[in-house]
Amino acid sequence: MEKDRIAGSVKDFAGNAKTEAAGRIRETTSAAQNLYGQAKDAAREATDATVNYAKDAYENRGDTFRDGSQAIAKRVQDNPLGSMLIAGGIGFALALLLTRPPQRGR
Repeated sequence: MEKDRIAGSVKDFAGNAKTEAAGRIRETTSAAQNLYGQAKDAAREATDATVNYAKDAYENRGDTFRDGSQAIAKRVQDNPLGSMLIAGGIGFALALLLTRPPQRGR
């Protein structure tokens, strides 16, 4: 009788351990699938946000260029002498860069 009870207890313990191990494997697998799904969702959301930002920038490119051109025109009208000096300085710097003789290796 004692042997039967011990054998039953061993089988019960082994069965419980096996069931617990299988449960933990299922939990780990579920957690991994959940993390994978979250990563896919985050990647999709980032891609969608980037695409929307690019579309908005493309659609508003004319407005941005127009606003910049108007701002420059207003600055030139407000300060024509300063604008001429800046333009002359930029032209002089470009002329120096473009007319330099090429340097040879030593």
